[in-house]
Amino acid sequence: HNGIIENYLELKEALKARGHRFASETDSEVLAHLVEEKYQGDLFQALREALKEVRGAYAVVVAHEDHQEIVAARTVSPLVIGLGEGESFLASDVPALLPYTRRVIFLHDGDLARITREGVEVSDLQGNPLEREAVEIDWTLEAAEKGGFPHYMLKEIYEQPWVLENTLGGRLREEEGDVELGLGLDPLAIDRIHVIACGTAAYAGWYGKYLLEALARIPTEWDVASEYRYRDPVVDERTLAIAISQSGETIDTLEGLREAKAKGARTLGVINAKGSSITREVEDVLYIHAGPEIGVASTKAYMAMLAAMAMLAVHFGRRRGILSKEEAQRLLKEMRKLPRLVEEVLEKRPLIAHLAEKYHQAQDFLFLGRHVQAPTAYEGALKLKEISYIHAEAYPAGEMKHGPIALIDEHLPVVVLATKGPLYEKTLSNIQEVRARGGKVIAIATEGDTEIGKLAQDVFHVPEVHPLLAPMVSVVPLQLLAYEIAVLLGRDVDQPRNLAKSVTVE
Repeated sequence: HNGIIENYLELKEALKARGHRFASETDSEVLAHLVEEKYQGDLFQALREALKEVRGAYAVVVAHEDHQEIVAARTVSPLVIGLGEGESFLASDVPALLPYTRRVIFLHDGDLARITREGVEVSDLQGNPLEREAVEIDWTLEAAEKGGFPHYMLKEIYEQPWVLENTLGGRLREEEGDVELGLGLDPLAIDRIHVIACGTAAYAGWYGKYLLEALARIPTEWDVASEYRYRDPVVDERTLAIAISQSGETIDTLEGLREAKAKGARTLGVINAKGSSITREVEDVLYIHAGPEIGVASTKAYMAMLAAMAMLAVHFGRRRGILSKEEAQRLLKEMRKLPRLVEEVLEKRPLIAHLAEKYHQAQDFLFLGRHVQAPTAYEGALKLKEISYIHAEAYPAGEMKHGPIALIDEHLPVVVLATKGPLYEKTLSNIQEVRARGGKVIAIATEGDTEIGKLAQDVFHVPEVHPLLAPMVSVVPLQLLAYEIAVLLGRDVDQPRNLAKSVTVE
């Protein structure tokens, strides 16, 4: 059972009064007792009757030793059925099914399913039969394997040039200064945008906010989804809600999207997994085409999300008459170079391995960046804490003086995103402030920048690119740094403690 049974205490007391004895404090055990009580030889009917008394979000799977079947149901929490030859499977997300099958059925809210070796029957809570179409997932089994790399995460970091080709491919129209995204949304019918996402996807959304405002001049709010749905957002029919998720099943993002929809917003999903819950709830989908991502810490999906948000901003800017053809052409030409530039960064992995050796014993890290590089700093800190378990904080560099500067001493490595752009001089000033207080600076700088070496103890150079696209080359050394440090510390890189690939419960 995944999810939360909201009325489980009430149900538990009633079950106790009827003689049930409990071995734990979990809501899952309450559900098991409730199914047991309803069972009269038909497991499917027992689950249906039990769920009529349940309030909350759940994905539940029930088996019985006397039955050659599994019964399952979902509300809010995702559940996917895999269809094999003479066998069927259940999981909360597609990648778990890939070693066995690529034919899947996505259950919808309120669905119940009876799964046997022969196939699947789906109905609603009232017992009415439902038709659910099987979807062919176009991710290959080979794509979900490590391909000779020691970890999925490293394989996925190295797949990023290909991912960029895949995300951008066929969509850039450089001669026309435009992109073709196949969206039905009318950018002229939008007065403001709300971007909703969690974790790494949220930082891609933050980046998107900067570009949507810079290139399309649409006021854009950015929120972590778990806060958005509870702050009673001001939404109307000229608001576009953009939900960003790799899996398309992230529960907080899904619920935030539903909050916006209920208030009349137009909706767009920026999603990797086809047929997922969010794709079924939105009016339009911009698929990122990153392929399966197995490592819990997202890397290549983040890269694809950045590219997708950049294309979306160009699309909106051109349709609204804000972005000139010439400026769009310049941006698209730079986008076209990104796969090669990321490849160049990956070739310098030994330099990152050296930095990891130097700093892997640090107890804390601070990451700083300005404008579009602020989300990059936050993503770098998140990657490090996720897989190395080292405490890492990130701040917009201009906020350093408003508190974090108190942390700086000779033991604190400070990673600064200092690529060339309009705020470069201000970022240099931040580096000087760190050095003046004894901090150790690791700078991510633009190739050819000789000035920064006079200030930072360590410099990693990335290729020069349009300042608005710099995060796509700058995040790669931060991903590698987190990876190399985690390996040196003996961490489980692909399955870090306490984390799940797809967060499907609140």
